[in-house]
Amino acid sequence: MEIQLEKNSSTEALIKISLKETDYQPKFKEKLKSYSKQANIKGFRPGKVPVSIIEKMYGKSIMVEEINKILVDSLKDYIKKNDIKIIGDPLPNDEKAKEIDWDTQKEFDFEYNIGLIDDFDYKLDFKINKFQIKVEKKVLDEAVDNLRQQYGKMTNPEVSVDGDSIFGTLAQSSSEFSKDGLIYIDRVSKKLQKSFVGIRKEDVVKADIQKLFTEEKDLVEVTGLSEEEAKALHGEFEFTVKNVNRIEPAEMDQEFFNRIFGEGKVTSEEGFISEYTKILEENYDKESEYLLAHHLQEKILKETKVEIPEDFYRKWILASNQEINEKDLDENFEYYIRDLKWTLIKNRIFEDNEIKIDYTDIVDYTKKMFQAQFGGMELNDEMSKNLEVMANNYLQQNNGENYMNVSNQLRTEKIMDILKQKVEISVKKVTREEFEKKAVK
Repeated sequence: MEIQLEKNSSTEALIKISLKETDYQPKFKEKLKSYSKQANIKGFRPGKVPVSIIEKMYGKSIMVEEINKILVDSLKDYIKKNDIKIIGDPLPNDEKAKEIDWDTQKEFDFEYNIGLIDDFDYKLDFKINKFQIKVEKKVLDEAVDNLRQQYGKMTNPEVSVDGDSIFGTLAQSSSEFSKDGLIYIDRVSKKLQKSFVGIRKEDVVKADIQKLFTEEKDLVEVTGLSEEEAKALHGEFEFTVKNVNRIEPAEMDQEFFNRIFGEGKVTSEEGFISEYTKILEENYDKESEYLLAHHLQEKILKETKVEIPEDFYRKWILASNQEINEKDLDENFEYYIRDLKWTLIKNRIFEDNEIKIDYTDIVDYTKKMFQAQFGGMELNDEMSKNLEVMANNYLQQNNGENYMNVSNQLRTEKIMDILKQKVEISVKKVTREEFEKKAVK
């Protein structure tokens, strides 16, 4: 067997494999004998079918199968032995393969196109900003008010005010439509909101049905119809009030503190504000870390030149994924290229810094993921053991896909930790509004 590498460029090459009869005959003959012992053919005792009969009946398919196995193994060994950095998998030259006459040929030549990863350098000697969101009093007050509203008590006052919801019957006599529903005053169109303020039980509000709400989904919700059916409604409807509903915000008392933080963990309004501020800061820091990771990725991608064998990569994507067509690939190819570059850069950073990840690390990381879903609560010994079982079971599910997803996520986090250590990061305090503008860029 002869294997040769012919470079067309720094990123594309051909691997040529020449097979002589002596390269595949031993395996071929061995497989024929194995088939003869297992074959069940009429006129012959089981296990006594002559090899010559097997060769005549199945010889070509067996030979093709064995040669393909030899080619696959030889390619893997050659690439590994010569430390050839490739993208995707080798693509066979189908045109050349079609020229093979399997009935008469004894020697064969094959060609495989490969995409190469050219050497590249990346630099981490730059400065970058981490935008940390300040917890403003206005934002904190709004968050606490929303929480109090969420845990508030429902009341039924006599007269409605802004922010109330009205339960009643929406009807139209001409179409014989009638449906009980709930209307939130703040969702009613601005021009009609005043009609729903200051009303009480048994009052009737008249309005053009298509002008009642700002959002179409609210009309769908209150009528119980499909979007198409709701759009077909027209004319004046009457809404007869049955109840005015109002949520009275929860009092800043011990009962409320216990519901939010647990029994006795917070005992004063001052302590509540302090603890809730910490929660907001933690949530904001997660957003800041996410944006920092995004900016680091963008900066490194911009500053690092990586040559990609685009023609090969395009062919490989189409060959390896039958669900993608050429049109979709053309529309999204720049994103494929970008993701590939980032993957190559991450792999280099991972290797250069000798980062190690073993199964124990992946299990521990999975346990933290589950624990976060439980609100980060501290676990006793029994719960910790159950969490260990849950993590192992999860990683073994979905044909190994869960394991790969968690492993890749942990790998990315460790790479980001390295970047944050090596890149000069300046923390800048910003408002929520300023942060959102930075996130859009």
